[in-house]
Amino acid sequence: MKIEKITPFLVDRFLLVRVYTDQGLVGNGEAGLWAHHGVVHRAILELSDYFVGKDAARIEHHYQTVSRDAHFMGAALSAALSAIDIALWDIAGQAVGQPVHQLLGGRVRDKIKVFANVGGATVAECAASAQQQVAAGYISLRMSPFLPGFERKTPSQVVGEAVAMVAAVRDAVGFNIDLGLEIHRNLRPEEAIILARELLPFRILYYEDPLAPESLESMEYIAKTAPLPMATGERFYNIFQFKDLIDRKIVSLIRPDLSLAGGFTQVKKIAAIAESAFVGIFPHLMGSPVNIAAFCQLDAAVPNYVLMESHPTADAFNDIVDTPVERQGGYFVVSDRPGIGLHIDEGKLDNYPYQPKKILGNYHADGSVAH
Repeated sequence: MKIEKITPFLVDRFLLVRVYTDQGLVGNGEAGLWAHHGVVHRAILELSDYFVGKDAARIEHHYQTVSRDAHFMGAALSAALSAIDIALWDIAGQAVGQPVHQLLGGRVRDKIKVFANVGGATVAECAASAQQQVAAGYISLRMSPFLPGFERKTPSQVVGEAVAMVAAVRDAVGFNIDLGLEIHRNLRPEEAIILARELLPFRILYYEDPLAPESLESMEYIAKTAPLPMATGERFYNIFQFKDLIDRKIVSLIRPDLSLAGGFTQVKKIAAIAESAFVGIFPHLMGSPVNIAAFCQLDAAVPNYVLMESHPTADAFNDIVDTPVERQGGYFVVSDRPGIGLHIDEGKLDNYPYQPKKILGNYHADGSVAH
């Protein structure tokens, strides 16, 4: 079965890809470098020059060829290759009438536990949001403990407000609901350490991305100093970065993005490296219903999967696919349909014009860049 054509689609805030074969099977995938989809779109077009005419089944071989041919890699190329890889696995599943999770060794769970995000612009709103999510069936919550405009406040004020927000949420839902914190790379090392120590009484499941991801040395310092389990890795784009992260014993949970870190071909390997170190898989999920379907196939087959985002904002785009993933309270249901379990309806894509991300900046009170 030969690859005949690869077409990327810029849709709203997503970058979808379809891989067409000479036997009529069409694979569906998605790229995850959400801030720079225009660049990745061009990369997919360039990579298609290699893929067209090749055997669609030689997925690992193609990944090795493309990633090692000139040893120029990075987030844009990895996102492009990830989208194509997901689509090729989708084709492989369709070709044998099996879901991708079956090709990865079979499912190890029947449903996928997900978390809900806590929202709100005040402490009271955050507490109310947490209660609403628990009432909807979620047993795991995540919150970003910063009020609007925190960038222009003093570190002491930011820490104080964060502690008050977490305390209010814990008071609202109790201690039997899992609670993680998304720091969004917003803190300096000293701020991250102080905040982590003050949050210790609130039974925090994970402390996600307290620092910008560029320096593993700084992350290592935080991990050894702050008394909360660390989660990071959503900006990483290859297996070597994750191995370094795991080997340094920085994290309890890693955050590979299937649509950025190499698709099924590479993320299954990343998960195995993490499994050998008792590190959990906490996938970073953004994008459309296509990504949700692909991620669920991975999650179903990974023993050390822990959690991922419910991502309900993607539901507004369910009409671009034939069979969106089913939700049941705080879980996704694992699809047994062939491939990733759905197909893109190209006729609906024009209803959602491309919405590129604009660079706006976030600034401290003194005008310097905050994050």
